Order: sequence, then C-alpha cells, then structure tokens
Amino acid sequence: MYEFDNFNLIWDHAMGIDNGNFGKDHGIAFIGNNATLELDRGGWEVIEEKNSDKKISVARKAPSENGLDAHTKNFVDVIKSRKMSDLNCPIQTGAHIATVCQMGNIAYRSGEKVVWDKAAEKFTDNKLNKEYMMAPYHNGYSLPKV
Repeated sequence: MYEFDNFNLIWDHAMGIDNGNFGKDHGIAFIGNNATLELDRGGWEVIEEKNSDKKISVARKAPSENGLDAHTKNFVDVIKSRKMSDLNCPIQTGAHIATVCQMGNIAYRSGEKVVWDKAAEKFTDNKLNKEYMMAPYHNGYSLPKV
C-alpha cells in the first residue's frame, strides 16, 4: 500500500498466474465510490458498484491502437529527431514511476514502512539508503570519480 498526501494506492500483483483482479492477468483499476474504471492492453470498461444509485456502466471498449507499439514508436522517433518536445511521456514521469515501484520492492525486502524524501531523493531512514540505494561493488570495482 502506498500512502500519498491526497490518496492511497494499493498494488496487487498477479502477473503470470492469470488470476488477477477482474479475472485478468494484467491491468489497472481506478476504484471510485460509484464505479471502477478497469483497463488493460485489451481495452477498458466502467463497472458500476453494486450498491450505487448512479447507473454509469460502460461496456468493454477495444483499444483504438496498440498503445505499447505507439509508445515505443514515439520514443524511437524522439531519439532520432532529438526533439524532446515531441515525447508523449516525459523521462521524468518514467523515473518517478520507477522510483515508486522500487519503493514497494524495498519495503517488501526490508519489511519496513519506507518514507521517501522527494527533495533529497532518498529515504528518510538512512539505514534503508545505505542498504538499498546503491549496490555494493565487488572484486575491486568502484564507481569512477568524475
């Protein structure tokens, strides 16, 4: 579970066992008070909450394109053109998502609740920083001084 200032995020991983939420092997769900938006690479749908007074279900819709291929093409096109303004998803967004994912891995491995200091770009617990922020070098290798 991730606790942010204005919302919580629950990560439930079932990839590879074909037994995730909504009977899917992958996807994401945005759960609201009246309905849930469920989406994956095969499309999306809005699922009404059983006790909701509002009727807002939307039947499953197929994607209009292959999003992964479109994302990859955009990335490669920007590498070729060097026009960062054409990038549909900024590098900083990917870095942020990678940080959040790794926080979950580190919380799991350490058995600790982790707290991220965004300004310092490290954990508030120095023990976690020392143990997980940089892999130890072996066999005489070291990070070069630049």
